[in-house]
Amino acid sequence: MKIVLVGYMGSGKTTVGKLLAKKMNLKFLDLDDYIEVSEEKSISKIFVENGEIYFRKKEFQYLEEVLSNNDNVVLSTGGGTPCYGENMNTILAATKNVFYIKVSIAELVERLSLEKEHRPLIKDINDKEMAEFIGKHMFERSYFYTKAHHTVTVNKNSVEEVVKNISEVLV
Repeated sequence: MKIVLVGYMGSGKTTVGKLLAKKMNLKFLDLDDYIEVSEEKSISKIFVENGEIYFRKKEFQYLEEVLSNNDNVVLSTGGGTPCYGENMNTILAATKNVFYIKVSIAELVERLSLEKEHRPLIKDINDKEMAEFIGKHMFERSYFYTKAHHTVTVNKNSVEEVVKNISEVLV
């Protein structure tokens, strides 16, 4: 079984994915981690040294690789992964278990304000502009996210509750 989690950065895809994989006895992969290991540098460093276009090309290459070579996996994608090129179509063609982890803008602002230095797209945005930036980004990306087979609204739910909601759909 392949399960793919999509959603905005900070939505909890990795945290949910790890617990879901453990509960379902599946392998867990985080696409960003996979890219970092494969490229032997951090996502931030890839953006700085090679630019976003290079990153997005590599992201597609590694996405195809992971989906082709893993049958029993929970894959957490990067926030932008579904929104570029043929990525979302590739994901949807690989499995019928694509989940959009949906979090409100207010909750995302709260979460992301604490980890800006690790997020290349928001590291230079001040806290006052964060809600507007995320809102605009979410508007642009929602077209792709909502193509997922299932939507799980998170907000203040615990990780366990989110995993339970996903598990119930998979039964």
